[in-house]
Amino acid sequence: MTAPFPTRKQEEWRYADLDALRPVWQQFAEALTLTVGPHEEFEKIWLPTNETVQVRQVQVALEAGANARIFVLNTASEYGRAELEVSLAEGADFELFGANIGTGLSTNEIVTTVKHVGVGGRSRQVIRSVLNGNAVGSYLGKVEVARGAQQTDAEQSVKAMLLGRGATANCKPELEIFADDVKCAHGATVGELDAMQLFYAQSRGLDPAGARALLLEGFVMGLWDSAKDGDALCTAAREALRRVVA
Repeated sequence: MTAPFPTRKQEEWRYADLDALRPVWQQFAEALTLTVGPHEEFEKIWLPTNETVQVRQVQVALEAGANARIFVLNTASEYGRAELEVSLAEGADFELFGANIGTGLSTNEIVTTVKHVGVGGRSRQVIRSVLNGNAVGSYLGKVEVARGAQQTDAEQSVKAMLLGRGATANCKPELEIFADDVKCAHGATVGELDAMQLFYAQSRGLDPAGARALLLEGFVMGLWDSAKDGDALCTAAREALRRVVA
């Protein structure tokens, strides 16, 4: 049975490009579901494709002591969406490292719901956006801590870099906590490249586009440091950054 088409009245679809999504909705209406068993490790890298519209919806259940890391590079030229719902049992560990890189009229978003249901779970979400033209980049991330999930340790770090006045970054980290012995934090910033750093890079012989690309690599590339095989991610991210600053 096909899921009903979303509307912007739903908070998780508030900034989506529904016009771009409508023709391909049936392809993405069913979310992929997977379970990581007790004390197992799981790592997934989501690379961009040549499709102008690319949507991924995944539900992940981490059993006791499980460890999962997901790396997302979101660069669709029209509409890209990475949607994750993750539940953590006792002692589970989840890490998400994601980047939205867009220009022109693109809309790219990362939407997450991380549910801590067991004691001693840990989650980290690190999201970076680089946007030019009239691009839109969004992160909507909710962390839920259940009543019994004491000693939860959860963090969200969201930063966006705007390269043009028409670009828009939406950052909405959210915490919903029903336990009292937890360590949870989130932060969000939106800014632009430092003029003095650009001047310094250009004084060393780089052209303006090259200087911007170099500084942006420092902003984004650290996301992939812990990936077991991050070469393809690094290559794709550099190509996307060069398109954005061109």
